[in-house]
Amino acid sequence: MPLTDFTAGSSARMEDVVVRTLTWRLVTFLFLLYIVAYLDRINLGFAALQMQQQLGFTDAVYGFGAGVFFAGYFLFQVPSNLVLERVGARRWIAVLMILWGIISASMASVTSVRSFYALRFLLGAAEAGFFPGVILYLKNWFPARARARTVARFMTAAPLSGVVGGPLSGALLGLHHKAGLAGWQWMFLLEGIPAIVLGAVVWAYLVDRPALAHWLTEEQREWLQQTLLAEANASPESESNALAAFRMGRIWILALVYFGVNTVSYGVSMWLPNLIKSLGGMSNFTIGVLSAIPYVAAAITMVFVGLSSDRSGERRWHAAVPAFAGALAIGLAGGTTSLATAVALVSVAVVGVFSMMGPFWAMPTALLSATTAAAGIAFINSVGNLGGFFGPYIIGLVRTSTGQFRGGLLVVAGALAMSGALVLTVKLSRKPPSS
Repeated sequence: MPLTDFTAGSSARMEDVVVRTLTWRLVTFLFLLYIVAYLDRINLGFAALQMQQQLGFTDAVYGFGAGVFFAGYFLFQVPSNLVLERVGARRWIAVLMILWGIISASMASVTSVRSFYALRFLLGAAEAGFFPGVILYLKNWFPARARARTVARFMTAAPLSGVVGGPLSGALLGLHHKAGLAGWQWMFLLEGIPAIVLGAVVWAYLVDRPALAHWLTEEQREWLQQTLLAEANASPESESNALAAFRMGRIWILALVYFGVNTVSYGVSMWLPNLIKSLGGMSNFTIGVLSAIPYVAAAITMVFVGLSSDRSGERRWHAAVPAFAGALAIGLAGGTTSLATAVALVSVAVVGVFSMMGPFWAMPTALLSATTAAAGIAFINSVGNLGGFFGPYIIGLVRTSTGQFRGGLLVVAGALAMSGALVLTVKLSRKPPSS
């Protein structure tokens, strides 16, 4: 690749143009994929409104089934991300999406506790490589100064899947007894199809590295490759062994931080429809609409927090403050009997969790070299997502014992507070330059 001498001014202008182009071409599409992925893992929260009663599942059984997704997620995440590094994001993400779409649709065939657990585990295994693969993919395309806001924009798909999925899932439950199927069966069948279709689109649309991006000009490709190469050479961790990431104490701390984040994120998403239903009798569609409110607020707020983090170059407090606010809110939510107050407090908690994402994921990408990033990012995400098992299960277990949400919500609030405290202990080796 020929070298070109870019002045500071021309480099800044080039960065603006290239990042804008990459955002529209890549992030918009990956955003759509993540909406589908997130919806396929959390739609169980709405299925439970009918499924639990029809199949006779206790809260503890439902909570365990909701969480066992993350056992498969944990076990297959690092291997899946290493396969992605070898075969390329385009091929592997396409295969994963088609596979998890088929498994998600197959949830309509659940008839027993055993089949419920098995399919949730397999869905987690199939989805395991998607999110860390995308984070790695974005690292390989976006300069360091743009990563927090880029990840935040991509991850707005998670709360927006709640915005779209809440009313949609509630409406699909209304197909109850159509063609001999329950509403929850129709929901799984119809919401599994988009992943299969988009998996085929991925194969045709994505490219694996900037050198193949023919929709960039030659000068833009040259600038991007030079910039990414310079950042890789300046990385504080230059070891070529992928296992080097596992020897870094800060990576373990970040994994624990992410554990607390996901304890609340999935604990809330899997139980929010039931929580709303317990505070007032209403239709499934209305429950879906009310469930969307926290995610609307989160989708808006997380982009501004990511942008603020990039502009200042500060990561830790941008992650810690939302964590502390969210922990306080979810702890208080367990003690209210007012529907409006509960939705407001849960909204603050969800805003806190998702506002952390941009600054948080900019931290490991700054600490890891290109050769350790695949394993390190997957490790953080896999260990952290065990919180997705712990959160739903502990809430269901406590509710089975006490008949209330309060105790379980206090436990997950404590986990998020722990995350806020731990993220402040992570020392970053270098501060991203300001724009």
